[in-house]
Amino acid sequence: MKHVTRLLSLVLVLMLIISVAGCAANKDESTAKEETETSAAQTEEKEAPEAPAEEEASAEEEAPAEEASATRTVTDHAGNEVEIPAQIDRIVVADIYPMPSVLTIFFDSAEKIVGMAPASMTAAQNSLLGELYPEILNASTAFTDGSDVNIEELMKLEPDIVFYSASSAEIGEKLKNAGIPGIAISVNKWEYNTIETLNQWILLLSEIFPENDKYEIVSKKSNEIYAMVQERVKDIPEEERRRAFFLFQYSEAAIATSGEKFFGQFWADAIGAINVSKELSNDNSASVSMEQIYSWDPDLIFITNFNTAKPEDLYANTVADYDWSEIEAVKNQQAFKMPLGMYRSYTPGADTPVTLLWLAKTAYPEVFADIDVTQEAINYYQEVFGVTLTAEQVERIFQPSTAAGHVFD
Repeated sequence: MKHVTRLLSLVLVLMLIISVAGCAANKDESTAKEETETSAAQTEEKEAPEAPAEEEASAEEEAPAEEASATRTVTDHAGNEVEIPAQIDRIVVADIYPMPSVLTIFFDSAEKIVGMAPASMTAAQNSLLGELYPEILNASTAFTDGSDVNIEELMKLEPDIVFYSASSAEIGEKLKNAGIPGIAISVNKWEYNTIETLNQWILLLSEIFPENDKYEIVSKKSNEIYAMVQERVKDIPEEERRRAFFLFQYSEAAIATSGEKFFGQFWADAIGAINVSKELSNDNSASVSMEQIYSWDPDLIFITNFNTAKPEDLYANTVADYDWSEIEAVKNQQAFKMPLGMYRSYTPGADTPVTLLWLAKTAYPEVFADIDVTQEAINYYQEVFGVTLTAEQVERIFQPSTAAGHVFD
């Protein structure tokens, strides 16, 4: 009996061991299976969905980049936000006459300019600009009479962008309606300060064409020249300051000058002279009579390139029945034709700092005796724009042909 009991006990123990072992095996198998499935699921989650996500992210990143590279938005001088192409190859300039020359010097090329106003073309044909960049003479003038644009003719030029005067809102509206990006450029937003106006023009051009950014170097050089001139003339006594008259337009029909609100006033102030016609409050030019000029009796006359007159015409009284013989400036042969560089220098333009030096030395040769204006002009164009001029070419700037005379509209 005892043996039977021991045998039963042994059998029960063996059965218990077998049962426990089976459970453990099943548990290990289940666990392994679960771990395998979990691992596979995690791998699927990690690998399979991530590839498309990366593609989507990449596509999302690339799309805005492509859009950004196609256009950009700039604010022009009239406060308009204008969407323009990032790549601009064809430029038309409407009624902002100095701008073709500024753009040409800015690029050191006129290849992008496909259209400009007749007044700009006349200046280019008779100035150094057409000689240095003959391609500018191929630009069309058929789209404008100088004060308005013919949209149909303009469209034939396929412009990427059109520059126009900020005072010509109607031109801006025409361009907008035609779907052509138009950039308004101002000549008087900075109170006819030609130095600041040039700086602001270059700033806007540098925003439109960032690959050609010249704002820092242009503003630095022009401000340096202005500051130097101001420093030298600031202590000239009032009674010794030159009394200047700017002969803006001159013909048998009329004589026009600069009052307080035009470029002549800035030039006079900048060189330490007195603008004798400052009392005239007209915006832009003002018509005057010989009687008024007699009363002012200037001792210095600057003749702009917006008329064909030259000093000899005043000395010999060759126009109409005007008699200049009793004017102090004529008695002393102190009449001078203003420079004609890349454009008519009376207005803002690429030549502005050089024009300032020339005016200052012409008015006060003893104060600027050490300044070689010819060499300064050579240095300026080379340092700022990378344009190489010879001394002979610069001398022609300061002794311009009278063929470029044109009435300023």
